[in-house]
Amino acid sequence: MRKTAMNRVQRGKLAMAAVAIGAGLLSVTGCGYINAQQTSHQYAASDGVKADLGSLQLRNIVIVSTGTDKPGRVIGAVFNQGSSDATLVIDGANGAQTSIPVKAKSETYLNEDSDSAILSSTGGNPGSLVTVSIASGSETAKLQVPVMDGSLVEYQKYLPAGATPTATPGSTSSEGASHEGDHATEPAATPSESGH
Repeated sequence: MRKTAMNRVQRGKLAMAAVAIGAGLLSVTGCGYINAQQTSHQYAASDGVKADLGSLQLRNIVIVSTGTDKPGRVIGAVFNQGSSDATLVIDGANGAQTSIPVKAKSETYLNEDSDSAILSSTGGNPGSLVTVSIASGSETAKLQVPVMDGSLVEYQKYLPAGATPTATPGSTSSEGASHEGDHATEPAATPSESGH
């Protein structure tokens, strides 16, 4: 008889422990139900923006310029996942346009001098977002692109020819700089950043 009573006590303790563990698990897992997982949100981990247009993947896209009506250089990377060559056309403000050829199964880095893409008019001051139209074949889209100037050393060398960066406290203009930008790390992009 005594053995049965102990079993009942032990069963009661086990049941109470199970209820406590269940309540604890519900309170912990409830956070995941209410709050979205941050790892499921894709974003551009850089100053630039990203977009997908058909077989083309645009990564870290930024316009470097000194002003609204000044020329702006588009920098970043364009990846062509398709099996045929493609051309990306970017239409900016006031009829400004630039074309970027991208070979099949290849990438074009706009940070390199050989593939510079210049818009004759930026359409926005540094620090703003400008709307550009992007097209490749029959695919089109609108994209909000940040405008940066040469106040950050890493962007000074991308200013279009003849443009001088605006001086900010603690920075030097391109005339006084000793080519520090030549050793700055260029924005690098790979398709893996987007989860593709």
